[in-house]
Amino acid sequence: MKFRFALASLALVLAGCGEGGAGNSNTQAPPVQAKAAPAGQSWTETVVRTPEGGYRMGNPDAPIKLVEYGARTCPTCGAFSRAAATPLEQQYVASGKVSFEFRDFLVHGAPDLAAALLGQCGGEATFFPILDQMYANQDAYLDRLQQAGPAFQERLNAMAPGQAIAALGEQMGLIDFVQQRGIPESRARACLADTAAQDRLVKLTQEAQAGGTVTGTPTFLLNGEPLQNTVSWQDVEAALKRAGA
Repeated sequence: MKFRFALASLALVLAGCGEGGAGNSNTQAPPVQAKAAPAGQSWTETVVRTPEGGYRMGNPDAPIKLVEYGARTCPTCGAFSRAAATPLEQQYVASGKVSFEFRDFLVHGAPDLAAALLGQCGGEATFFPILDQMYANQDAYLDRLQQAGPAFQERLNAMAPGQAIAALGEQMGLIDFVQQRGIPESRARACLADTAAQDRLVKLTQEAQAGGTVTGTPTFLLNGEPLQNTVSWQDVEAALKRAGA
């Protein structure tokens, strides 16, 4: 893999974070019907990895499809998750009306890559719980990153890409973080070194940029259409209701 993302400044200048997407519609759609999950199942526990490279929770045939391009180092994404996770999952996804897909977008390069690799390490079963918990604890790992200092940045610059990704996972405390959530250290380090997974995440980000839809994080798509200047749960929920949820 060519390491196409420069190691982000530890000051984490937040260019590209909180910009959202372009395009919107205020048309009110008729209400959609709830759809019960199969017996003994819950739509909030129905999670698959999608061909586009994200992870989708919910009814695969939901008439309302919400997609977020988010970055795990983006404070605006963190604020959205902390406000949205419970109502989005319990009220909208659980009803079968809405599916929610999260696609990692590496807005800050290598730190986001390390966090995304560890966030995806447990696969479908743990993806959304770990995503929600990463955002709930975001301040802690951003503080550790910012406190590392110039000497750490210099060491990163001298490392091979794989070593640098692992060093970032350590510095941010995210290897310990996922260990506490059932992923052994050996597995976490293997995920950080997984070049195929690195390539998939890089490709996902590059394709989203090349298409022009995603210029910053978070960016939301509702049934394939970008939501304009939408970064808060209040705005996203209003769009879901307009779509009939």
